[in-house]
Amino acid sequence: MTNEEYYAFIQPYADASEVLLARLNVLKHNLYSESFGQPVHNIQHRIKEKESMEEKLAGKGKEPTVMNAKDYLQDIAGVRVICYFVGDIYNLADALKRQADLIVIRECDYITRPKANGYRSYHIIVGIPVYCLDGMEYFPVEVQFRTMSMDFWASMEHRILYKMERDDREKLAAELKEYAENLVQIESRFEQYSDGHNVWKETAANDGT
Repeated sequence: MTNEEYYAFIQPYADASEVLLARLNVLKHNLYSESFGQPVHNIQHRIKEKESMEEKLAGKGKEPTVMNAKDYLQDIAGVRVICYFVGDIYNLADALKRQADLIVIRECDYITRPKANGYRSYHIIVGIPVYCLDGMEYFPVEVQFRTMSMDFWASMEHRILYKMERDDREKLAAELKEYAENLVQIESRFEQYSDGHNVWKETAANDGT
C-alpha cells in the first residue's frame, strides 16, 4: 500500500467518522432534559495509521493492500466516547442504534461481561452512509463507549503492560485486574448520582434485562 493509496483509501472513512461525530454531538445535547447534565465527558476520534493497518493485516495473514484493508478491517475509523456513568453509556448506545439509516454491524458488551484481564467497555461497529457523486456506500466506524474510570484503567493498563519492558508482567496483570474490580465498586457508588440512572433502569426493566 503506497502513501497515495492510503490517503485516498481513508477519505470515506474520515467522512463517515465526521458524520458519526455530528450525530453523537446532537445526542450529547439532547439525550436528557435540560434539567439533567450532559452524559458525555469528551469524545475522541482517530483514523488508523498506514503502518498500523499493515501490521494488523499481517497478523491476519493478509497482504497489506487497500482491498484487504477494506475487506478485513472494521476499525479503520474509530471513535471513543467517554461518559460519566454506566447508565449514560447504555442510553447513548441505544439512542444511536435507533437511528434508522445506520447499520449495527457488531457489538460487544464488555461492561456486563468484562474481558479476563479486567477490561471494561461497550464496543459497537456501525455502518455509516457516505454519499458520493456515484451513489451511497456504508463505511464501518468502531465506537468505544467508556466511563472515565474505564478509560483511566485501560490507558494505564496499556501504558504499564505494553509500553514498558517488564519482568513481572504476570504479577502486574493480576494487580491491574484487582484495580479494575475496585473501580467497578467505586463506579457503582457514583452511579446513584447519575441523571440518567432512572432512565437506564426503566429501559432495562422494559427490555427484561
